[in-house]
Amino acid sequence: MSGRCIACEEKPAPPRVVVVGLASCFGCQLQITNAESHLLDVLGQIDLRYWQLASSDPMPEDFDVAVIEGAVTTEESENLVRALRARAAKLIAIGACATTAGIPGMASVGFLSRPVEVYGEGQVPAACGEMISPRPVSAVVDVDYEVRCCPIDTLDFVDVLQAALFGSNRMRRTATMCGDCKRNETNCFFGEGTLCLGLVTTAGCGARCVSLGRPCNGCRGLSPDANLASARAACGRYGVPVEDFDRALELFNQTDPALEGAR
Repeated sequence: MSGRCIACEEKPAPPRVVVVGLASCFGCQLQITNAESHLLDVLGQIDLRYWQLASSDPMPEDFDVAVIEGAVTTEESENLVRALRARAAKLIAIGACATTAGIPGMASVGFLSRPVEVYGEGQVPAACGEMISPRPVSAVVDVDYEVRCCPIDTLDFVDVLQAALFGSNRMRRTATMCGDCKRNETNCFFGEGTLCLGLVTTAGCGARCVSLGRPCNGCRGLSPDANLASARAACGRYGVPVEDFDRALELFNQTDPALEGAR
C-alpha cells in the first residue's frame, strides 16, 4: 500500500495576472469589478499580482497573463507593451481603446501637428512624455485575445479570461452586427432613415444597444466581413447621408487600414 497522501500533494500554482491601463478612461477596468457574483470565483483561479487601478505597488517582473486597457499613445507606453508581450504567455487587450485605438485614435490622422495645435509650440507638458500617433495594442505586438466594446461586457471578459487561462478552440467572430439584430427580431433603424453602424460592425455583443432603442455606434470595430461599398449604397437607398456614415465610422475605426483603403 502506497504511503502517498493525495490530499497533501502540492497543487499547481495559479496563473499570475497583471492588469495595466494605458490611454483610456479606465472604464473597462471598472467593468471587471461589476462581475460581483462571479468576481471571487474568478479571483480564486488566478494570482492577481498587479492591478494599476487598485494599487500603486510596482508591477512584478514575472507573470503569465497580461491584461491591457487603453491605446498606445507614447513611446513609454509602446515600450511597456513590448515588455509585457515579452514576459507574458498570454496577452489580452480589453476595450475599444486597446483593440481599435478607440477615442484616442481619433487624433491619429495628422497627429504630428495636433500637440502644437492643442498646447502651442514648445508647450507640450513634460508629463505627456514622447507622444506618438495613437494606435491599438495589436499595432505594436501580437495579441492573443481581445474583449471588444466601449465599455467591455463584464461576462465577456470573464469568458475570454477563461479561454486565456485554460485554452479554447473557438474562432473569433467576424460576422456583422446585423445578424444579431435579425435574431433578436429588432426593427432596423435604416427603415426609419436613421444611421446605424450595425451593418459593418463586428458582431458579438448581441446588438444590445439596438435592442434598447439606440443605433449601433460601432464600438466593437469594423468587421473583417464588412462591405463598405454596399453599406454606402444602403445609406443612399434609405436616405441616410453617406457623409454621415463615413464620419461615424471614424469614431472607433480611425486607425483601421481597411477604412483608410476604402475612402
